[in-house]
Amino acid sequence: MSTSQTTQFVRLRVDLVLEITDADALTGTALETLAAERLASASGAPGASDGDFAEEGTHAEEAVGEDAAEAIAALIDPFDLVGEMPGVELAQASWDSEVIDYDPDAEDWTVGDDEDDAFYGIEDNGTDDEQAVDVRQR
Repeated sequence: MSTSQTTQFVRLRVDLVLEITDADALTGTALETLAAERLASASGAPGASDGDFAEEGTHAEEAVGEDAAEAIAALIDPFDLVGEMPGVELAQASWDSEVIDYDPDAEDWTVGDDEDDAFYGIEDNGTDDEQAVDVRQR
């Protein structure tokens, strides 16, 4: 069977460092998004009690209110990244965010770490497909 006739899966890893310039705007938008999602889920889920959605929403809202990284994670939608891409279906997605110490001028900051490969069970395939892009220079 040729490559075009078999299903191929590709893991796309994107490592972004975001600078939060307005934490209140970020948190507010994330809270509004969570509230809208909770309302849409509650109105479309037969048999689910309002308490289930309220409890889940309260936990997420607390996390978003306390941590800007959680607010970012609440706003990220991997489906948006590939939804318009022809010939591709999102098979699985996971993401997280964390507050980091970041110095844009540090020489030792690199795209990904060797520990990342071990964590994801990735073996070196002999290619160098990673690129670091400084978006501030665009």
